Amino acid sequence: MSLETIISEAIKTAMREKDRVALDSLRAVKAQILLLQTEARGAEVSEEQEIAILQRMIKQRKDSYEQFMAQGRTDLAEVEEAQSKVIEKFLPKQLSAEELESEIKRIISETGAETIKDLGKVMGVASKVLAGKSDGKSISEMVKKLLT
Repeated sequence: MSLETIISEAIKTAMREKDRVALDSLRAVKAQILLLQTEARGAEVSEEQEIAILQRMIKQRKDSYEQFMAQGRTDLAEVEEAQSKVIEKFLPKQLSAEELESEIKRIISETGAETIKDLGKVMGVASKVLAGKSDGKSISEMVKKLLT
């Protein structure tokens, strides 16, 4: 079942439950998927593209949350945080810190990286392999930690 179908079903459920936050979040996700389909001229959206959409939307909401908190607007920050949690439910299971570390160690050994100069080489592979399983910031921090 495609993400678009799953989101459509979740929208119906949110409408029945009158869950405004979930409804707004899910409609935004569906709009992004439809926009991507339109840009691709009706081509099927891949799972990687769907995951990238979800990750981008979560990152936007987390950034907004931080900005609202810095400005003392907790009312708006709470909405952004709630929407982020709704969207996160549709991502694949996220890796724990230990799982992430072991995956990155494996990638480092496969690529033959030894120093921080090899960061780009490791990040290129890690970003593709771990797409949807962890956010880019966590991956980057772990790679830097293991290469230094």
